[in-house]
Amino acid sequence: MQIHDCVSFILLKDQCVLLEQRSESKRTDPGKVTIPGGHIEGKEQQEQALLRELKEELDIEPSDYRFLCTLYHPSEELQRIHYYVITRWEGEMRVQEAQSVAWHHFDNAPVDLDADRVALSELSRLSGTLGLSV
Repeated sequence: MQIHDCVSFILLKDQCVLLEQRSESKRTDPGKVTIPGGHIEGKEQQEQALLRELKEELDIEPSDYRFLCTLYHPSEELQRIHYYVITRWEGEMRVQEAQSVAWHHFDNAPVDLDADRVALSELSRLSGTLGLSV
């Protein structure tokens, strides 16, 4: 089975995390509540894909981000998701691809994907090491 590399971005603000409800028209995980992200294209590096996806999905540019972890998500395809944490960004956030987005308290984030749950757990476990408050 081919592995598809992806990036996902955990946006944090006031101990809340931004989650999206995926569009019903998406081929992968339609209608699911997830951490936003997308596929790495062609020869893009992870950080290039991160910047592009943030612009495409939310029309923002991160001013502070760091790598968190990489996890696998089996769906219609096997995804290898590289998670990044973003604590500051520039621009007015506009939903451009998701059905909707909403801020959820970090401790009660209602994500539908196992990989997203593990990523949030890793963020909680490593927050002190990363110098973050969640």
